[in-house]
Amino acid sequence: MSRPGGIAPADRRMRLLVGISGSTGSIYGIRLLQVLGRIPSVETHLIISLPAKRTIVEETEFSVQEVERLAARVYDNRDIGAAPASGSFRTAGMVIMPCSIRTASALATCTGDTLLCRAGDVTLKEGRPLIVGVREAPLHAGHLRLLTALAESGAVVFPPVPAFYHRPQTLDDIVNHTVGRVLDRLNIQHDLAPEWGGTQAPWSRPS
Repeated sequence: MSRPGGIAPADRRMRLLVGISGSTGSIYGIRLLQVLGRIPSVETHLIISLPAKRTIVEETEFSVQEVERLAARVYDNRDIGAAPASGSFRTAGMVIMPCSIRTASALATCTGDTLLCRAGDVTLKEGRPLIVGVREAPLHAGHLRLLTALAESGAVVFPPVPAFYHRPQTLDDIVNHTVGRVLDRLNIQHDLAPEWGGTQAPWSRPS
């Protein structure tokens, strides 16, 4: 017999929604899917916007079909009647990475005219974690007001800003570090980047 919500007793995997919108930086969402796919306890449910499909092809070596195969379940962004549109579809949260300003604006104003935005709004109203990897720079005052409203609604605004204290050697190192920090926020263990252990020696000015 299934539990309410369609989760069988033997299936204790954590459902996590992943959204990829049309902003540059689709590799962040792809890498997140790759890593989550190696974690048996996580079941990924994916929504890709139409602009994101174009960006994936322009920016990466992946086809849209290859990206979709990384998820356990894929939904059409136009299908606002799909399971993630309802709060009764239980998840551990949602990550939109990258998140365009248009998507962030829809979330901030509760405009759920696509499944991606509706699922994000449902995540917020149910009190679940929503992480939005906003990819835009520079930001004008209108952007900042939208992001403030989004944060006030409970979202975690998580721009994929590179860090350099771990001495990245490749672009993969930079991508992995950001994805690792997202997983940290969701309390999901990973081996993408070591945690910071503090400086190893006092700083001194070169002679």
